[in-house]
Amino acid sequence: MPERASRPPSDTVVCTPGSAPAHVRNPAAVAKPEVPPELRPVTTLKGVGDALAFKLAKLGIEAVQDLLFLLPNRYEDRTRIVPIGSLRAGDRAVVEGEVQLAEVVFRKRRQLLVRIADGSGFLTLRFFYFTAAQQAQLVRGAKLRCFGEARRGSLGLEIVHPEYRRADVTDAQRTEDSLTPVYPTTEGVQQGRLRILTAQALAAVENRHVRDWLPPTLLADLELPSLVEALTYVHRPPPGADVELLAAGAHPAQRRLAFEELLAHQLSLRLLRREIQADPAWPLAPPGELAARLRTNLAFALTGAQERALADVLADLAKPSPMLRLVQGDVGSGKTVVAALAALAAVECGFQVALMAPTELLAEQHHQNFDRWLRPLRLPVALLSGKLTGRARQATLDAIRAGADVPVVVGTHALFQEGVRFGKLALVIVDEQHRFGVHQRMALREKGLADGRFPHQLIMTATPIPRTLAMTAYADLDVSVIDELPPGRTPVKTVVLPEARRDEIVQRIRAACAEGRQAYWVCPLIEESDELEYQAAEATHAALTGALPGLRVGLAHGRMTPAKKEAVMAAFKRGEIDLLVATTVIEVGVDVPNATLMVIENAERMGLAQLHQLRGRVGRGAAESSCVLLYRAPLSNPARERLQVMRETNDGFEVSRRDLELRGPGELLGTRQTGLMTMKVAELSRDADLLPRVQAAAEVMLDRHPDNIGHLLRRWIGARERYGKV
Repeated sequence: MPERASRPPSDTVVCTPGSAPAHVRNPAAVAKPEVPPELRPVTTLKGVGDALAFKLAKLGIEAVQDLLFLLPNRYEDRTRIVPIGSLRAGDRAVVEGEVQLAEVVFRKRRQLLVRIADGSGFLTLRFFYFTAAQQAQLVRGAKLRCFGEARRGSLGLEIVHPEYRRADVTDAQRTEDSLTPVYPTTEGVQQGRLRILTAQALAAVENRHVRDWLPPTLLADLELPSLVEALTYVHRPPPGADVELLAAGAHPAQRRLAFEELLAHQLSLRLLRREIQADPAWPLAPPGELAARLRTNLAFALTGAQERALADVLADLAKPSPMLRLVQGDVGSGKTVVAALAALAAVECGFQVALMAPTELLAEQHHQNFDRWLRPLRLPVALLSGKLTGRARQATLDAIRAGADVPVVVGTHALFQEGVRFGKLALVIVDEQHRFGVHQRMALREKGLADGRFPHQLIMTATPIPRTLAMTAYADLDVSVIDELPPGRTPVKTVVLPEARRDEIVQRIRAACAEGRQAYWVCPLIEESDELEYQAAEATHAALTGALPGLRVGLAHGRMTPAKKEAVMAAFKRGEIDLLVATTVIEVGVDVPNATLMVIENAERMGLAQLHQLRGRVGRGAAESSCVLLYRAPLSNPARERLQVMRETNDGFEVSRRDLELRGPGELLGTRQTGLMTMKVAELSRDADLLPRVQAAAEVMLDRHPDNIGHLLRRWIGARERYGKV
């Protein structure tokens, strides 16, 4: 890596590259912490050899303490024996009874049926897989203790493949003295093995081999239990523990661990920000003539919110340290034109700009917009995507490397591939950042390193999230909000209808397409499923093609090759498809102003954030647009509330606030958000009330306990995908 350069004086506005002396880092920022005792390898535990260690590594378990932070998904109560007569279908319980009958029967397949009774009732144990030794053990008169889930069978209540042991032998064990944890697992690692290993790890906790890196004064202020108390409770809850509270993740022991995990992620992002901003960047003068000409050429004036966001961005660009700013705004709020005006600040100073989008279709869309705005200014805009091959690709790469002839480059993840070199990159713009890992935009940032200076970063997202969550999820970024829609946009009208009225919607699509409009029909699954009562996209496509003869009906889903999927969506954008049947791949998709009708199948099963993103695909032109949410009855109360929110408001920030309140299944930050969305314990929507205290605690840790931070990061982030510069 080239030598880093020192930061020029803060009052210097640089518009041309120049040399600078070597930049000296703060040694404390890169010093490696000492390895604490709890980080000894998991192979030091009894019964763990290389083969098991390899399997445990798939669960993220490499050190002893990793076992402690692999928390149970749920708990089973095996602390008491339940009378068979009190069992109900769906109960998971321990029962004990004497074998009355054991026989092998052939009903479609060979199976062993064992009937046990305890005086209060009888129960059938059904085994599809069994050995001769088992059959010899399960004989009339034997006393068994069993655990499993009771269900209704042809002979009454039954348990299929229960866990069992003989209860009439001398080494019969007593009932469990704590709730039994059920852990996430992987092939070759059984629940029993994990319970044995966590017991060994818990013994290490009790022997103080696992340190509590949060200072006692901080814990006292928060009124949370110690680490030892929290870990012991969550791994071995005592009899009578509130299982519902544990299932909700709301027990104080779980809250203690969630707090520490949120704090670790907050600190990782704060340190990332601090480290990046210690690097020098090129201070850029505000755009002048080019920006003025672009504003004149636009068919619209910027809204007040756009102007405020742009002012924030330009102020950051004028500084000698890298900008780290997130611009969040609802779908259609005009983030892209703000990015274009920011790009001109770099271009006017003789630098390059790179814009990265998550899909080729979105990259092409951004390229079209930038080309339309910048071509009249005689500024070429290059497009680098996977479709570009051979000589054309090499010519583009050569032009990007030269820099002078290609001031703006738009592309997908192809921008940070090894063969791409920039001449003088000063600004990186990333669209829909949650679709990329933090490491990916960091890789693009490293590509911009030239003469010891790094590019500024402008991140855009159409996923509005509440301020507190934004401060946590994007703690490495400053945040600007565009909370106004451009004038002339007609709000989308949202209606909620039962699926029984499907035929009416089909006729509505026919009428809209007859007027020259286009429509979307979104389905959650690709194919029919026996388990989920969803309408599949392929079945719906076939049905709508038959019901709407004369209309061009397209299909797009995630199992298509990227090229085929994007070809279909591009055809829809060009108006060659009237109705696009799709899965949620269009959540972040094409901008088709002519599409005025969105139908969302099984809307009751989707989260608010996803519903709002899908609705944002229409209403992008001046014509009145509608979104139809089809649901399957009966509606649960949470589903009813979510659909009511969609009917009441088009404001993405209000939708996000209500989403947080309702704690629905939607992920406010997107399912592919790295780091924060791969937490072991914490959930941002559930634990949002902890966030202000997490932010305050981060300040305390950074100011007074910096030596503890590295240990916290290893514990919670560890060898997984880390925040940090590549």
